[in-house]
Amino acid sequence: MKLISILGSTGSVGRNTLRVVEALGGEFGVAALGAGANWELLAEQIARHRPRLVSVNDEECADKLRRELRARALAAPAIGVGGEGLSEVATCDGAEIVIGAVVGALGLLPTYRALEAGRRVALANKEALVIAGEIMTRAAARSGAELLPVDSEHNALHQCLRGERHGEVRRLILTASGGPFRTWSAEAIASATPAEALNHPTWRMGDKITIDSATLMNKGLEVIEARWLFDRAADEIDILVHPQSIVHSMVEMVDGSLIAQLGVADMRHAIQYALTYPDRRAGDVAPLDLTALGKLEFFAPDTERFPCVTLAYDALRAGGTMPAVLNAANEVAVAAFLDGRIQFGDIPRLIRAACAAHGPGPVTGLDAVLAADAWARDFTGRQISAPPPGASS
Repeated sequence: MKLISILGSTGSVGRNTLRVVEALGGEFGVAALGAGANWELLAEQIARHRPRLVSVNDEECADKLRRELRARALAAPAIGVGGEGLSEVATCDGAEIVIGAVVGALGLLPTYRALEAGRRVALANKEALVIAGEIMTRAAARSGAELLPVDSEHNALHQCLRGERHGEVRRLILTASGGPFRTWSAEAIASATPAEALNHPTWRMGDKITIDSATLMNKGLEVIEARWLFDRAADEIDILVHPQSIVHSMVEMVDGSLIAQLGVADMRHAIQYALTYPDRRAGDVAPLDLTALGKLEFFAPDTERFPCVTLAYDALRAGGTMPAVLNAANEVAVAAFLDGRIQFGDIPRLIRAACAAHGPGPVTGLDAVLAADAWARDFTGRQISAPPPGASS
């Protein structure tokens, strides 16, 4: 039995990972679970999977979890808290595979620790590579760790590239659903409500990643992630809007051939692929019915209506700490939008302002990217809190 640790066990990817583990029978077991504040669901997961170690946000959550486990007459595993607890989960003794599914910059250090320890990291937390791709890939090279993508688009690229030589590939093509605003006017998009932005036409995801899909920043972040996963320059990575979300990504070869990975929109496929690689196993995901597809459409992204795509490409080309600034400003802006403190159209404006004010700095280590991340969060927060021009004091 191979043991796994899950960073973000109560989120969508974490829950689906546990479903995959159950579907694969006794091939995989659970060593450790890293959750946030959802101690109730974590208690259910402990009862079902019996990890030896878990982590939660803080001591208050830990106390509530202990009381719940006592009420269920369950032995409590070791319980860590905060970022240190997540790092303990990432390096839990005996765990061969770490599922990195913590949303945002919080997953940076645990992912690094797992790679440092030589674990296979099945990565759904794209921010770890966006913020510190050079550092992460260096750590993997030093320790011999495997870095496999769980994001459906990058997982699709990984499948398309099996057996292909680097020099045979002309470009990578990431597909995007287009989100809920694909056909909206720029004016309507700018004033969209959180409820409208969260109404994704294809995927059911957490709030933050759903808003990123609505702005297309999610696709911009994926371009940066693909640069590090597959060692490709910005000009070798393209985006196509594909509303049906059937073709999850494509690779164009130097001879003009296109290799595509198609499948139903179900994260369990990518998760199982990352767990069992290089083998494939029968699973619970239904195969794609080609006769029921109808038409498959592809469009170039409209960067006028969705400027976050251009901002992400610009940050990748600038390099250094600029992707960290881009990501942090986006996280703060998205949180403010969900809280009703800014308009949807303010999200790219705030990101652009942070990138312009910071400029690229050298990536000398984790401290440098974390400092850039902290600076961008502070800068963007102050921009949100500042009164609009012309307002009376």
